[in-house]
Amino acid sequence: MALTRDFKATVVSRVKSDPAFAQALLDEALTLLLNGEPDTAKLILRDLVNATIGFESLAEDLHKPSKSLHRMLSRSGNPTLDNFSAVLGAIRKSLRVDIRAVVSPATA
Repeated sequence: MALTRDFKATVVSRVKSDPAFAQALLDEALTLLLNGEPDTAKLILRDLVNATIGFESLAEDLHKPSKSLHRMLSRSGNPTLDNFSAVLGAIRKSLRVDIRAVVSPATA
């Protein structure tokens, strides 16, 4: 019987051991958001929260119930821009990275 590992546990382990992977996930979440795929972006951010700050600490930092944050970052969640920005800020702070937008010319 082949050994398998839970996907979420693999993501958490990799984020903790590989800062470049964590940065790539954050970059991907922001790219998805800006390209009109907020549902997938929220799920990636949810994985990043679990792998970094954790929902309980995030709830304390943002003065929001952790249950609300879980709902916010679910596929059907609908966070306000303020809440989404606060989550991004907390993840950025936890990863100790800056977020910079780079605009590429649109392709026809």
